[in-house]
Amino acid sequence: MKIAIASGKGGTGKTFVATNLFYVAVKNGRNVTLADCDAEEPNVEGFLQGKPIRKKTVSQNLAVIDPEKCVYCGKCRDWCIYNAIICLEEQQKIYLLEDLCHDCGACLVACKFDAISETERRLGTVTTSVIEEDSVLTEARADVGIYSSVPVIKAALTASGTPSLLLMDAPPGISCPFITTVAPADFVVLVTEPTPFGLNDLKLSVETLEQLGKPYGVVVNRDGLGDHKVYDWLEEKNIPLLMKIPFDREIARIYSQSLLVAAEDDSYAKQFLLLLQKIEALCKN
Repeated sequence: MKIAIASGKGGTGKTFVATNLFYVAVKNGRNVTLADCDAEEPNVEGFLQGKPIRKKTVSQNLAVIDPEKCVYCGKCRDWCIYNAIICLEEQQKIYLLEDLCHDCGACLVACKFDAISETERRLGTVTTSVIEEDSVLTEARADVGIYSSVPVIKAALTASGTPSLLLMDAPPGISCPFITTVAPADFVVLVTEPTPFGLNDLKLSVETLEQLGKPYGVVVNRDGLGDHKVYDWLEEKNIPLLMKIPFDREIARIYSQSLLVAAEDDSYAKQFLLLLQKIEALCKN
């Protein structure tokens, strides 16, 4: 089973939910891997200190255009669906927008004058760490300045293998990194907060998952902070409310010390185990 923990905005508590789900799964003898797919700002490692066993560099090929061989026909530009090549025939100029190059190889096929080659560009790293026996953390970490973290996320998901339970801590928002993370999921847990911003971004996430055809449910974090509009909307749309986490100073204290509330408070361990069981039951249905 593959479960993605996601949200439409940052700071709602995705990592909080993901790490505590991971903890209760481990304590119940599950073969579980947690993939930290928030590659631009991974932080799961701060809560689950494991022993690194493997670190892989992620890279991609980048087109290199030789102006001495180029005849400025514009064919490579026309074949590039990512608009990464600018060719000005009359001015005899050609440029590659490196951030838009997706390593698809179309320009190499298009060029009949051997003017295009490739070089390797580093994108980030994927680190695999053992937390306990049969429990693993896979971290995607994009290098600073990388335009898209998608290749690094894909590499982390590949490195995660096929455990009986794969938890995926998704990046915030609904752009390409979010899509990449939730695409392989059997179920998506959307974490939100009872505020106008939380509801607005929850609606965007739900709309996206509906288009992808992904089953999902909602966890409301910081219950009691805002208003009741999130709950009214969930009821109106008949969306499963999986769990409510209170706006609690003690939870904030525990979390600020990089500790897990499920490890510190047995009542929360039971609640997160119940959350995991709810998700499994919804997947079976």
